Amino acid sequence: MEKNQLKYAQQHLANERTFLAWIRTVIAIVGIGFLTTSLHFTIGLHRDARIDLISIILGIVACGLGLVITVLATFSYLQKKRQINEENFQPSGGQVVLISVFMVILLSMIILYFLFYKSVTLCPT
Repeated sequence: MEKNQLKYAQQHLANERTFLAWIRTVIAIVGIGFLTTSLHFTIGLHRDARIDLISIILGIVACGLGLVITVLATFSYLQKKRQINEENFQPSGGQVVLISVFMVILLSMIILYFLFYKSVTLCPT
């Protein structure tokens, strides 16, 4: 049985709020990926195989990033819960760097999509 958690209530609640913030971030990232892909195929005026492929990959990467963040957020939550109980805190540097790298990749793909889309609409073949 766990010891009395009342003295750690504030830390546990902060840990839960952080976890929920990560989940809201996942919803936003997956939503942006889905929105970009669905808008491309529903209202895209110009069809180009490269842009279609970038759009599909963008949606897949957004969902994959959402999955990775969900798993990392869950592990981080459980790890922080254990650390709070043991009165031993370690910052999560590696997870933050990993998520940042994935976000840079996702944002690069969005920029790539806009660059290719703009070049096709300006110079139709």
